[in-house]
Amino acid sequence: MGDALLPYGRQSIVEEDIAAVAEVLRGDWLTTGPAVRRFEEDLCALAGGVPAVAVTSGTAALHVAYAAAAIGPGDEVVCAPMTFVATAATAVAQGATVVFADVSPETGNLLPEAAAAAMTARTRVVSAVDYAGHPAPVDELSKVAHDGGALLLEDAAHSIGGTWRGRPVGALADLTTFSFFPTKNLTTAEGGAVATPNPDLARRAAQFRNHGLVRDKARMRFPDEGGWHQEVHEFGLNYRLPDVLCALGSSQLRRLAWFKERRAEIHARYTAGLSDVEGVRTPVTLPGADPMWHLYPLRVLDGRRRALFDHLRAAGIGVQVNYVPVYWHPVFADLGYQRGMCPNAERFYAEELSLPLFPDLSDTDVDRVVELVREFL
Repeated sequence: MGDALLPYGRQSIVEEDIAAVAEVLRGDWLTTGPAVRRFEEDLCALAGGVPAVAVTSGTAALHVAYAAAAIGPGDEVVCAPMTFVATAATAVAQGATVVFADVSPETGNLLPEAAAAAMTARTRVVSAVDYAGHPAPVDELSKVAHDGGALLLEDAAHSIGGTWRGRPVGALADLTTFSFFPTKNLTTAEGGAVATPNPDLARRAAQFRNHGLVRDKARMRFPDEGGWHQEVHEFGLNYRLPDVLCALGSSQLRRLAWFKERRAEIHARYTAGLSDVEGVRTPVTLPGADPMWHLYPLRVLDGRRRALFDHLRAAGIGVQVNYVPVYWHPVFADLGYQRGMCPNAERFYAEELSLPLFPDLSDTDVDRVVELVREFL
């Protein structure tokens, strides 16, 4: 990378990706065309045959999922706080109240017992997050959600391509959301998707991402209006992902296995280089998990995280912290949420430092990061 800042995440684009986009640009469909359907079919195959609806971002995917679940005022959503703000904010946008439940001190993923304690008669969705790419304990969380009459949403922005107990991410929850931002495990520049095995949820998701439009005459209230007629029965938004970006996504999916393999190699190299260092804790992999590592969340102990962050940034290493607990954001504090609600999450945040991790990262750069961490500690 020369003398430039080594980023903590970066897209991997090859000539085949560029050719796939160029082919769409030379064709007749820039949006709502065959490349969208092909990308959704490719995602469906990856998710064990679960249908997918492509949308404009991971945030849009969350919003679409909550809308498909008919979340609204008076409803509650139990949510993990170790995540980007969108996991909770999109539920609030639907009028729901978010109830935060604590996470595992090992993985940062939602604890089933904490989720169970947060459930009430108003809980409609339990939102788990596959933090850093390690799948959440979806079997236990599904039981918690379903026993309370709620749906399980798996925010899999970090984990597409991973598996839990032999089953692929995307086929584990009632609703699964993906993100295809450039730093994620594959990219469409901006983009996301919702996967669900429930046909009604899938129909509602597809409808919401297209303004809520109804074009099926069998469902119209005024089917004889004319051949041009379409209706809106429930409000939706324009969250359509165009063919140009879907073509990039399908091309990227062809390299997903290599992305996963290379990320695992880098992850293992960091762990081999840092596991004997006092003052840090390396990530764990629980039995049954085959993660798609999106982050390398090093835990820096003894209150030295900020000093190590500054040391590495000064050396040109673009480390990051993922994430401040969601309810610490002023927008949630203004709603009455207080610090101290989820002590495991707050301790995890106080120690977490994401080291650079992306497929084109060289072993030499990994070793340089390891050397700088060891030198500091």
